[in-house]
Amino acid sequence: MDLRKLKTLIDLVSDSNVSELEITEAEGTVRIVKSAPAPVAMVTQMASAPVAVAAPVAAAPVPVAAPVVEAAPLGHTVKSPMVGTFYRSSSPGAKSFAEVGQQVKEGETICIIEAMKILNEIEADKAGTITKILAENGQAVEYGAPLFIIE
Repeated sequence: MDLRKLKTLIDLVSDSNVSELEITEAEGTVRIVKSAPAPVAMVTQMASAPVAVAAPVAAAPVPVAAPVVEAAPLGHTVKSPMVGTFYRSSSPGAKSFAEVGQQVKEGETICIIEAMKILNEIEADKAGTITKILAENGQAVEYGAPLFIIE
């Protein structure tokens, strides 16, 4: 894996809510774990020992918000099957796949999650009416993050 790609991955983890990322390719495995000061990457190559690579990124203090306690939403929660960027439509000017109050069928596309430059269509896993959209367009989402409520 070239150094530019590694730097891009470190920056991506640093700027997102993702705390850990592991990628396996033909030439080896890269694991990036975000700690409090800066992300650290462990690079393992097939014929050599692990090499620690520290990102030269100055970490800004992260403000800690007070925990917010919300009642569990009624209905079925559609969760993100992957880490990526949430999009409500196929392009910036296009109509959204799903709106609040819209009836959806099981298997119908309701959003897109972009991961590693690949656009992945996310389908409703239950038929019903969308009562709430929990993610913002262009927002980074983690695996298992709630996206929609369907009743």
